[in-house]
Amino acid sequence: MNIKMILVICFITLFSNGAIAGKKRCKSLLVKLQNIQAQQRQGYSAKKGASLQARLEKMRDKWWQCENTSKYSQSKKKQKNKIKLHKAINKRVKTNTYTSNSHKVVKPFTTSQAIVIKSRFKGKKQQAWLNYYQQPKKCNRAKTTQVFAFCVENKAIQQDEFVRQYRD
Repeated sequence: MNIKMILVICFITLFSNGAIAGKKRCKSLLVKLQNIQAQQRQGYSAKKGASLQARLEKMRDKWWQCENTSKYSQSKKKQKNKIKLHKAINKRVKTNTYTSNSHKVVKPFTTSQAIVIKSRFKGKKQQAWLNYYQQPKKCNRAKTTQVFAFCVENKAIQQDEFVRQYRD
């Protein structure tokens, strides 16, 4: 009975070590794959996006082959067909996405009518308000909602003070 237990334990450790060794062997590819995915989550241009997508697909294929080589060995014919398929898909995506949008010219204004800006004050009172108002430095580029809310409230408080102090 003890011999059977020892054989079972040895059998399990042999096969589990093979699986672990396979994971260790492919770990560097997985890290590279995750690095490319992290770069995709950041802002980038269209050209950089296409480059990252191509790198991601190649790395995913390498990682997948590494993970599955011990279990499933693909024939050379299947690998070539898979590569051709990926190239065809990438070619379609590139031609559809980038060439059609590159020739459009954007016009800033489509109307020739006058632009009307409405404000709380008019005339001399507006100029006095512009001279009176002191915007805090952190309101130049509000990066959070809390800072933006502070800036709106601060402007409203200053407007109320200005109205109380201003005399025609």
